[in-house]
Amino acid sequence: MSVPLTFDGKVVLVTGAGGGLGREYALAFGQRGASVVVNDLGGNAKGEGKNSAAADKVVEEIKAKGGKAVANYDSVEDGEKLIQSALDAFGRIDIVINNAGILRDRSFSRLSELDWDLIQRVHLKGSFNVTRAAWNHMKEQKFGRIIMTASAAGLYGNFGQANYSAAKLGLLGLSNTLAIEGRKLNIHCNTIAPIANSRLTQNIMPADILENLKPEYVSPLVLWLCHEQCEETGALFEVGAGWIGKLRWERSPGHVLLRKNHPMSPEAVRDQWDNICDFKDASHPATVNESLMSMLSMLNKEPAGDGLVANPTSSLGHNPAQAVGYKFPDHTFSYTEMQCILYSLGVGMSTKDPDHLRFLYEGHENFACLPTYGVIISQAAVMDSGLTNIPGLEINPTQILHGEHYLKCYQPLPTSGTLISKATILDILDKGSGAVIIINVSTYQGQRLVCSNQWSVFVVGAGGFGGKKSSPHAETTAPPPSRAPDAVVVESTTKEQAALYRLSGDRNPLHIDPSFSAMGGFKDPILHGLCSFGFASRHILKQYANNDPARFCAIKVRFVKPVLPGQSLQTEMWKEGNRVHFQCKVKETGSLTLSGGYVDLYEDQTSDPKALQPAADLQSRLVFAEIGRRIQASGAGLVEQVKGVFGWEITQDGKTIAQWTIDLKNGAGALHEGPYSGKADVSIAVSDADFMALVQGKVNPQQAFMAGKLKIKGNIMLGQKLDIILKDVAKL
Repeated sequence: MSVPLTFDGKVVLVTGAGGGLGREYALAFGQRGASVVVNDLGGNAKGEGKNSAAADKVVEEIKAKGGKAVANYDSVEDGEKLIQSALDAFGRIDIVINNAGILRDRSFSRLSELDWDLIQRVHLKGSFNVTRAAWNHMKEQKFGRIIMTASAAGLYGNFGQANYSAAKLGLLGLSNTLAIEGRKLNIHCNTIAPIANSRLTQNIMPADILENLKPEYVSPLVLWLCHEQCEETGALFEVGAGWIGKLRWERSPGHVLLRKNHPMSPEAVRDQWDNICDFKDASHPATVNESLMSMLSMLNKEPAGDGLVANPTSSLGHNPAQAVGYKFPDHTFSYTEMQCILYSLGVGMSTKDPDHLRFLYEGHENFACLPTYGVIISQAAVMDSGLTNIPGLEINPTQILHGEHYLKCYQPLPTSGTLISKATILDILDKGSGAVIIINVSTYQGQRLVCSNQWSVFVVGAGGFGGKKSSPHAETTAPPPSRAPDAVVVESTTKEQAALYRLSGDRNPLHIDPSFSAMGGFKDPILHGLCSFGFASRHILKQYANNDPARFCAIKVRFVKPVLPGQSLQTEMWKEGNRVHFQCKVKETGSLTLSGGYVDLYEDQTSDPKALQPAADLQSRLVFAEIGRRIQASGAGLVEQVKGVFGWEITQDGKTIAQWTIDLKNGAGALHEGPYSGKADVSIAVSDADFMALVQGKVNPQQAFMAGKLKIKGNIMLGQKLDIILKDVAKL
């Protein structure tokens, strides 16, 4: 038998408790040990008249059953007086049931201002006044439970009840906001839309229906929502006749209309109406942030094409294009083995797993740094310099979201040392509702390129400036294969996961301060997206690379929905060659949190001694690293001289082992490793050894071409500008 719920020591105020639902609530709380303030003005259903008899009778009923109660006859418009009654009689206030209400039903054409104002004053303002008077008392005692009473008329509308419907739906908005502000204070606020026999319904519904709509079929829900064991807050329930249902919003995926080649117009809306209203693959946003992220995810799915229509009110600044090519100040990052270990703990590693020890104990014979620690190094380079100090841009820090991330490791990260990071803005994209700033960060140990990161930062509300929508510089996500996952790993985060991860450098209060996260529209502080990123990377490294960081090449991911500390992450993996596609879900909800992800692995050298060495060991890598530095230093000048895109294939034993693209045509120039998503003006294939001979001046390019050692496709005349690109790199 379950343990009964009691309210010993709790003080409850029930408004409109002289009859119907309010009376049933008051009796039920009194029977279970609460001290009850029974409020009722004693008027009729239209709010006319005043009488103390109704409240007095309920108080007598409670006392007759051994309970404690006092009556209050004030209007809910005088909220302070109601709360003072509770304080005078019982010394505190714990629970407020906003139940009082009246009706002034009229068709809209006959509705007077008095009819409108009276309903708002009693239902909406009355609930506000009573709750506001109780709020600080609840705040001080770190406990409070509040119920707002809405109605089906407010949720769906009802003929002749425009005033009543508006007030009732207004109570839902008030409740949702109080739930956000009160969560950190242990003040919970929920809304019910009851269907029951009361003064407001007895003249509307037939008697046989009212018989099944007894108030005692509603009160159990109210009592549970007000109990200290109940964690529900910010929820909406319909209840009646012994049935309870929880409601949520549903939104169609919608359709993006604002494009240059398809101007947004009433006709465009008409033509896309079926798509706008199609609820297939609908979302269910529960917070302002989830609503925004859901919309942004639809914008990100739009195919590349013409940019959006220019918007002179864009908040990104007066000249976003000026920021392309901007170079952040060089950033020095020093760390020890302890920072590597702290990061490993932050992304869920534990001594419970023997395989984790090599990342947690500096005395281990194979002690190593997790590859994804590279994001911490690059984050410092971007955030310490500040996104708000970029010429040509005006960025509100509260509008910044981390949209996507790409990390490439050219060698295992050192377990300690001093690294230098060079960050550059590669491009700025116009997504209509916001702007995407693509930032590249190259990190070096001395002259050796260690890793590179590409940050895709979404700035909410900064779009519509007429910029392009896609970029050849952007590393793109990749959808998983259309089959069941090859492997699935589920791992729980801890309640302290975000508090632990932030010690590695991401001190955003969104992840630790309940009041700050509430302002962001989250019920609780959320886990860092890059923490989930670290979890998923670990799962793949263990599943397919035997926890060998030397095999880690690159990772790309899109951040979708947040994770709460304590929830479980489910990483689903598909292996295709040396690429492992993955996505990550919250196990408890099924919500996708990371999408379009993949991890590229280097060949396993231990299992195949004849396998090619990783591209990190190529001699040409150092040359391309120097070219990358040169582009960062004087890319605009090189673009002006060259005006071309060069695609390179570096070979060994006749096989392509590395690919590079030198873009000296777009923006301030860029260097990419891996397959190029755009079209190169010149494609060049050469062996690693012959490439080095060319760079060192031992072989003439024309002679190499004639001898078949240098294969060129595309604009061969542009190949004559290779000297500009390769000049002086032999000094390395």
